[in-house]
Amino acid sequence: MQSFDINKAPLEIERKFLIEYPDISALQQMDGYHVRHIEQTYLHSGEGFAGGRIRRITEDGATTYVYTYKERLSDMTRREYERELGEAEYLELLKRKNPDTITIEKDRHIFNYDGLVYELDVYKFWDDKATLEAEVESEDTPIPIPPCVKLIREVSSDRRYNNSQLALNRGIIF
Repeated sequence: MQSFDINKAPLEIERKFLIEYPDISALQQMDGYHVRHIEQTYLHSGEGFAGGRIRRITEDGATTYVYTYKERLSDMTRREYERELGEAEYLELLKRKNPDTITIEKDRHIFNYDGLVYELDVYKFWDDKATLEAEVESEDTPIPIPPCVKLIREVSSDRRYNNSQLALNRGIIF
């Protein structure tokens, strides 16, 4: 695995919301709608390896693999290093899976609304709720909630809803 300088990685500012389980047929009517199946595995750090996560992403029958490492700067802002992997490197990194976590499986429904791109994640371990995210230019950017989404509350500052914590706690919120 090649090394990287996280200080040179781009910033990611994200707002996250807990929502009621969505009406998928309503999502499919949204502008720019498409869906990806994601298998997300967290890696154990050590021996000069930073950790991070790997993803197997399937969309329209094609599969890609991605390595990501994030550094938290605030509840909503992170530095994010990301690069595409080949299947062999993905399988090799999979051997570094953090044994205390599960691999998260989710369907990511992506669509446009009111000038923003939304990512709505439906997790295999929940049947009554999901999450909605939007990447924004600043932490105080207003987020219009699409009419087909039933908001429970914003969870941008609640680390229990970070995917890394969901993987560690097997989808259970404590």
